[in-house]
Amino acid sequence: MAKLFRAFFFKSLFFFWYRFLFRQLKNLIGFHRSVSNNSYALATHFKYQKFPSLLNRSDLDDHTLIFDVENILLKSSSLFPYFMLVAFEAGGLLRAIVLVLLYPFVYLAGEEMGLKIMVMTCFFGIKADSFRVGRSVLPKFFLEEVGSEIFEVLNRGGKKVGVTNMPRVMVESFLREYLEIDFVVGREIKVFCGYYIGLMDERKTLQALEQVQEGKGCSDMIGITSFNKVIDQELFSNCKEVYVVSEGDKRSWQALPRELYPKPLIFHDGRLALRPAPMESLAMLMWLPYGIVLAIIRISFALSLPYKISTPLLIFTGIRFTTSIPKTKTSHKAKSNGRIYVSNHRTLLDPLYISFTLQKNLIAVTYSLSRMSEILAPIQTVRLTRNRDQDAKMMQQLLKQGDLVVCPEGTTCREPYLLRFSPLFSEMCDEITPVAMDSHVSMFHGTTASGLKCLDPVFFLMNPAPVYTVQLLDQLVPSQPQINDEKEGSRFEAANDVQRQIGNALGFECTKFTRKDKYLILAGNEGIVSTKRSGKS
Repeated sequence: MAKLFRAFFFKSLFFFWYRFLFRQLKNLIGFHRSVSNNSYALATHFKYQKFPSLLNRSDLDDHTLIFDVENILLKSSSLFPYFMLVAFEAGGLLRAIVLVLLYPFVYLAGEEMGLKIMVMTCFFGIKADSFRVGRSVLPKFFLEEVGSEIFEVLNRGGKKVGVTNMPRVMVESFLREYLEIDFVVGREIKVFCGYYIGLMDERKTLQALEQVQEGKGCSDMIGITSFNKVIDQELFSNCKEVYVVSEGDKRSWQALPRELYPKPLIFHDGRLALRPAPMESLAMLMWLPYGIVLAIIRISFALSLPYKISTPLLIFTGIRFTTSIPKTKTSHKAKSNGRIYVSNHRTLLDPLYISFTLQKNLIAVTYSLSRMSEILAPIQTVRLTRNRDQDAKMMQQLLKQGDLVVCPEGTTCREPYLLRFSPLFSEMCDEITPVAMDSHVSMFHGTTASGLKCLDPVFFLMNPAPVYTVQLLDQLVPSQPQINDEKEGSRFEAANDVQRQIGNALGFECTKFTRKDKYLILAGNEGIVSTKRSGKS
């Protein structure tokens, strides 16, 4: 009886698994046939051609070009780094850790479900009105991944339409403002009570198509996509021709040079300096505890030890510090006033590094500085009021106490550009020494427009091997015209002359942008820090 029951049990178990597996295999074959039929129907409708043949066409300005953003425009199709930037910059460290832990599930879940997981993780609970990462942080990383060959093609097109699976709020600013794309077809993220809930609406393809077809000319549409990744069949089905980009084509593309950007990338925000791919993100998160301890050690050395002792110790901790002093000797005439060192502004540590170079204490005049930075600064810092007459009197008094360091840009700039110099320093002193500053980081930026200013030096010192370069240039002696109109023009001329000298020494481009321009772009305000207590305007 027992043998009969055992035989019946195993026989039933065998037939159960046979029927289950057979049914799944049947469904899989049916799904494969369905996909194959759809792909065949799509292929017979489109006139597929290889992408290299598009490079030689001369009539693209008469056509509307519709292209796949993540699979065609960008050299790497991985979306994780961009969502990691959103998680870290807009959501904070905890959200970034959660996204890294979820990456194996994102990878295994498939393209569509993985995208939904990342959107939910990164956007849930973020206030929609204050989300500026798409404009201030992501364009830099997108631009670094643009292929030069595909950009050349798009630049010769008439109307240009970018189609993406990503949320539109992540890519629209980059495409419209930096690549001059006319239309962006992406997904909207649902909002409840002013906050993102992490769910995406479907793309409004028909509405976008109507916008594309409005106006004169460019009625013939050319699609550029990957063969098996037509992300919007309804939109691409209106194309008379579709050009296919292979993975081999993308591997041969060169990165778009900075000088070919339609709009120069001068301002960008965010703490992360590296492109946070999965392995880089994991390494960054593992480094954070060690980086915090290392930053504390470096700050302790700078605050508690003399320059001659702290400088070699800081270099021993990994800081790379190079200096350059002109061969021509500066005059040391007997005088009652000090000297002004005029520097471009890379981080809040600029005056401190000039003090390290000269091996003496200086007075740093700043336009805005957090209270914590003022307390921790090993040299004297004085805030300017942005009132020209008051600031002039204050600087005259400070010059009687010693040498000053001033950064006339009024704010930091990360890229190889110099902002407009305020001319106030040019009428304060007979001895002006231009100082060319440059810095490089590998993991964290030491500046921010929308974050906590007091953490700027900490993030800079958390880098494994931050680099600082200080070049003291030849001393200038501003002319002193007697006529008021000539004085007004002379001080601007002197400021521009110092800006040009520093720009030539560093290889940076001089601009007329100001602090106000930077903060309006990155933070939506004028960058003025209130020094009054709460309750007072």
